[in-house]
Amino acid sequence: MGVVKTPDELIHIITASAMNDSCFQHILGYVRPGLTELQVAEEIHRVLQRLGSKGLAFPTIAVAGKNGAEPHGVPSDYVLQEGDFLTMDFGAVVKGYCGDMTRTIAIGHATSSMKKIYQVVLAAQLAGLDACKKGTTYRDVDQASRNIIEAAGFGSYYVHGTGHGVGKEVHEEPYLNTKATHQFKLKTHMAITIEPGIYLPGKMGVRIEDLVIVTDFGVINTNHSPKELLIIK
Repeated sequence: MGVVKTPDELIHIITASAMNDSCFQHILGYVRPGLTELQVAEEIHRVLQRLGSKGLAFPTIAVAGKNGAEPHGVPSDYVLQEGDFLTMDFGAVVKGYCGDMTRTIAIGHATSSMKKIYQVVLAAQLAGLDACKKGTTYRDVDQASRNIIEAAGFGSYYVHGTGHGVGKEVHEEPYLNTKATHQFKLKTHMAITIEPGIYLPGKMGVRIEDLVIVTDFGVINTNHSPKELLIIK
């Protein structure tokens, strides 16, 4: 297995992403105030299994409120409250190949500051997607997303890279981050994530992630779940 995927490998990854989209659609009708993070994570696991996923690509992340400020937070007994962001990061597995998707939704209502942060992350994610094409350096893709967040004044709260490769492992080459040198460039049929985020310690976190396939002209997005701010009431 290499960083450039074969057509068969891409089909498995696309199928895993379709399961993720179906799972997210179900979760939108399941989530409500009063549930715990653990209950949300368990429901995601149950639905992915029902859809045919062979296990999980990684331990599901479902974190809300101040717990969302941890990019790799572990679901707890925290009870979802109105006014919380809920970040869900999860992945189906198809024939040994992983999916990887993140969406952040608001519970009950969202303040103006929550909406502002969400829109900054969304703009950064779209900029990262737009930057992806064959021949673009890993670092330049990261910078495209990072520039948006830094310009909005949240640069110090973007604490991880913009993306990574996905295949039989959910984290593999290429890694799109500030440590990448300009000699490393995207190639056609790489499967990568674009997942910028903002994390305010003790307050909230927002991350939006799609899994995409690099082409000569841009990317094919394997995720089709909505990315506009959804407020669950």
